[in-house]
Amino acid sequence: MSDPTSVTEDPSVPDPALAAAVLEIETHVAEQGWDQPARLYALVETARIVENEPELARVMGLDESSAQGSLTPVEQEPGRADRPLEALLEEIAWPPTVDGAAVVLERLVLPPGLDAEIPEDPVEAGEFARNHPLRQEVRLVAGVTRSGGSYCAMRLRAHDDPQAVVPGTDLVPGLIALLSSTFEDEESQ
Repeated sequence: MSDPTSVTEDPSVPDPALAAAVLEIETHVAEQGWDQPARLYALVETARIVENEPELARVMGLDESSAQGSLTPVEQEPGRADRPLEALLEEIAWPPTVDGAAVVLERLVLPPGLDAEIPEDPVEAGEFARNHPLRQEVRLVAGVTRSGGSYCAMRLRAHDDPQAVVPGTDLVPGLIALLSSTFEDEESQ
C-alpha cells in the first residue's frame, strides 16, 4: 500500500489526501537512501498553490485537475543540527495557510519485552539500542492535518522495499501528538 495514488481510492483510509502526501514523502526520501537527517514538511492544499502561486504551480507541474483534494508537501529549512527535531516541533506554530505538517525520522527500535533492560539514562539507552543484536532501523514518516487527521508510513531498513512499507493512522502516537500540537492556537497553550 505504498502507492500514493492507490491510497486515495481506499475507502478505509480516513484522510486520503494526507495519506497520499505522507506516502509521496516516504517515496521521495527513500529514493535518497538511508542515514539522512530528520526532515520537516508543511502540507498545503494544492488548490491554494494553483490559485495563489500560478507560476510556482506551473513549475511544479500542478494544475486544476491535480489540485482537487490533494496536499502538496513543501520541505522546510532544516533546524539546527545540534537539536533533535522533536525539540524544534515544540517551538513551531504554523500560519493559517498551512493545512498540515509531516516529519521524517530515522530511529532504532527494539522488540517488545526489553523495556526492563533499557537504561534510564538517555545516553546509555541510546548506546544499549545501537548495540542490541535485535535492533531494527526504521524510517518513520508521520503527518497530521490542522483538522486532526493523521497518517504514518514506516519502512524497515532490513526490508527496504516499497511493498514492505507499513501504513497506519497512529503508528507513532507520541510523534503524532507532538506534530498535532504545532497547530494548537496560542490561546490554548
